[in-house]
Amino acid sequence: MPKPIRWDNFSKAVNAIPFWEFLKNTLIITAFGVVGQICSSAIVSFGFARLDFHGRDFLFFLLISTMMLPGIVTMIPVFMMFKAWGWLDSFKPLIVPSYFGSGVFYIFVIRQFFMSIPFELDEAARIDGCGTFGTFWHILLPLAKPALMTIAIFSFLGHWSDFMGPLIYLNDTSKFTLSLGLNLFRGMYNTDWNLLMAASLLIMLPSVVLFFFTQKQFVQGIVVSGIKG
Repeated sequence: MPKPIRWDNFSKAVNAIPFWEFLKNTLIITAFGVVGQICSSAIVSFGFARLDFHGRDFLFFLLISTMMLPGIVTMIPVFMMFKAWGWLDSFKPLIVPSYFGSGVFYIFVIRQFFMSIPFELDEAARIDGCGTFGTFWHILLPLAKPALMTIAIFSFLGHWSDFMGPLIYLNDTSKFTLSLGLNLFRGMYNTDWNLLMAASLLIMLPSVVLFFFTQKQFVQGIVVSGIKG
């Protein structure tokens, strides 16, 4: 514990960089990314868990197998693809993939939860006149709130603290996120460690507060999804 505690480091850290601009960028990316991953993961999981179609299990195995691929393997091809589309130096590479099932782990978690729900509920819904989408929207999705909450927490933490993505795709300083903005405290010849540590603590606080208030839902979602360690 430093003596004395220099509380002014926090105000200096906020004023030393465009903190509020970086915060706005981070919130935009995080909000749209979380919504995208929840929606896409829930829809894909429903298909793998409740719909019966030819090759379903093979496709799910193929999807899960992609988790064994290190991110570095696909980094260059994905970068070249986004470059060809003219998406560099924008938020699109950091947001759009979330709407196309980019979170394989999230799909697995929600699928496991859907598999634990009795199929009799689907049959009862069809008897009452619900179609496939109605069963998903009115029956399964409300029951999956614990799993969805878990996914939301994981997704928030992933987008909020993401450093590599913004580092690769963002060049304009005005579009930096908070994690990437921390690099501005590191100069060529020296580093303002006091300001860097103060800013790091400020950036970490939302994650700590989120986990503190949602710990019950987080643990419940992990347990009911069948992946308790």
